[in-house]
Amino acid sequence: MLLHEPFSFYGVTMKGNHPTDLSELLKEGTKESHDRAENTQFVKDFLKGRIKEELFKLATVALYFTYSALEEEMDRNKDNPTFAPLYFPLELHRKEALIKDLQYFYGEDWKEKIECSEATQQYVDRIHHVGQNEPELLVAHAYTRYMGDLSGGQVLKKVAQRALKLPSTEEGIQFYVFGNISNAQQFKQLYRARMNTLDLDKNTKERIVEEANRAFRFNMQVFDELDKIGKSLAEAQDGGLPVHDGKGDLRKCPYYADKLGNAGHSCPYQGTVALAKQPLVQLMLAACVAVLAGAAAWYMM
Repeated sequence: MLLHEPFSFYGVTMKGNHPTDLSELLKEGTKESHDRAENTQFVKDFLKGRIKEELFKLATVALYFTYSALEEEMDRNKDNPTFAPLYFPLELHRKEALIKDLQYFYGEDWKEKIECSEATQQYVDRIHHVGQNEPELLVAHAYTRYMGDLSGGQVLKKVAQRALKLPSTEEGIQFYVFGNISNAQQFKQLYRARMNTLDLDKNTKERIVEEANRAFRFNMQVFDELDKIGKSLAEAQDGGLPVHDGKGDLRKCPYYADKLGNAGHSCPYQGTVALAKQPLVQLMLAACVAVLAGAAAWYMM
């Protein structure tokens, strides 16, 4: 996820009271976005251990599509001088780890059970645009994701393992396991130092900070989307009937609205439950049940 932990970095270049190193510009320039992301309802519930397995699975799906796009563009730009110093595929790439998590939650046919959500698709489209048209901005997306994964992401790993009663062998949370990084703090310092060696002018650095804030907004949109799905699950459960059996992807459930909040695409299950609560409808249903019961009794005689 996105949570960052406090860090110290030595050798920061300053002009007056203003930092000029990209790492410090990003830290200061994204602080407000970072705080807002941490205070989204989805993240707050997650940190408190209030995360349902189905929602965690959907979050993993969103991460899979996001990192597939990010790492595809990183591979494309691995020799581009505006990004090459930050290319650490063995240490950082998450796609293969996410595939393991999806196999754990969905089975070997996981690809047939998942799809990219609307909010995630917007994020993915932006990453591809940047990688193909403005590769110098790719730094912003890599920084926002990987530095968070190596920091607060490790807290989320423990919360998920405990809340979802996942195996101690770390199945289902491989995304958070960086097997080729022995010391996360030292690696983060190395990564920031590499960022500061990039030959970028002031305008480009400002654009990277702006893009990092954009990346945070994309993440918050995904969080909000997941929060809405979580609320719809809770409302359905309060109605006394399950929306989903917990197997496969929630978005394959015939009772799930493809676009939450769109009146033209409302969930037929929820609409049926609401209708059934009307007194007149309840009376009609009772009459139908009585007729059907009578017919069944006659047939069984």
